[in-house]
Parts: sequence; structure tokens; C-alpha cells
Amino acid sequence: MKPNVKEIAIFGMLGALMYASKAIMELLPNIHLIGVFVIATTVVYRKKALYPIYIFIFLTGLLGGFATWWIPYLYIWAVLWGVVMLLPKDISPKYATIVYSLVCALHGFLYGTLYAPAQAILFNLDFKGMITWIITGLPFDAIHGVSNFICGLLIVPIITVLRTAEKSIRKS
Repeated sequence: MKPNVKEIAIFGMLGALMYASKAIMELLPNIHLIGVFVIATTVVYRKKALYPIYIFIFLTGLLGGFATWWIPYLYIWAVLWGVVMLLPKDISPKYATIVYSLVCALHGFLYGTLYAPAQAILFNLDFKGMITWIITGLPFDAIHGVSNFICGLLIVPIITVLRTAEKSIRKS
């Protein structure tokens, strides 16, 4: 799983691209392309996709502050990566757009629920407090899920670009 020199450069750029896309879209609440990039890089790079994912997470902490809000990032994006790793490697192009968009949407709908255990531990919430926190965030998770589905329509084109770039790099 050790990356070669070319992969180190590519993964650094992909992690930076994830962060830049998040920063550019911060004006829109819960609308971003991180899930899109996580899914696309996982489909193309499989286990090695963890490199750009954690570069993005590190950049987010470095530039946004390593505060309590950042701690769930350490596992939330790995959950999405893990789900994609469980999918078949080569989903038929006929179904890929809908499958990846649905997975991306599901992650958005469940984002607050995935975030909640860390909140409960960090802020000493009991189970009832954690459930209240989840329920309070449902409107934001709804926006997140719907926007992830729409943004998810970009996953297959990004996979195509990444695979084409990979073929080009291998030839050089």
C-alpha cells in the first residue's frame, strides 16, 4: 500500500483539491464535493484513497483549527470510504451513477448521526442528549443528503478523468 513518488504527488494534489472545493463552497451550508471526491478516489485508488482523504482531513484541521469539531472528521470520511470499498469494484456504467449518488446521499443524510457519538463523548452527553442533538440537526442533514445526491452526479465523470489520467501517467 506504500505510494510511489508519482502517487505521492497525485494524492497531495487530490487532498488539496478536496480542501479547496470545500473552502470554495463554504458559503453554501452543507453543500460540498467532499463525498464526491472520496467516492471517486476510492473507486480508482481503492485502499490508497486513504492518503488523499487524510491529507484533506489534515489540511482541514491545519487551516481550520484542530478543535473538537474536527475530531469526527478522523472517522466520518473513513466510513464513506469503507462503504465504497464494500461495493463491487466495477459497477456497470448503467448503474454506477445512481449507486454512487445514492451512497453519497446516504452519507449526507447520516452525517449528523455519524458525528453524534463524538459530540456525546466530547461534551458529556447521555444517550438522550445525543438523540436530541441528532434530531436537532435533521434539517441540515436533509440539505446535506439531497445536495450530496445532486453533486453525486459528478462522481462517474470524475472517475473517468482519474482513470484516464492514471493510464496517461503509467505510459510516461
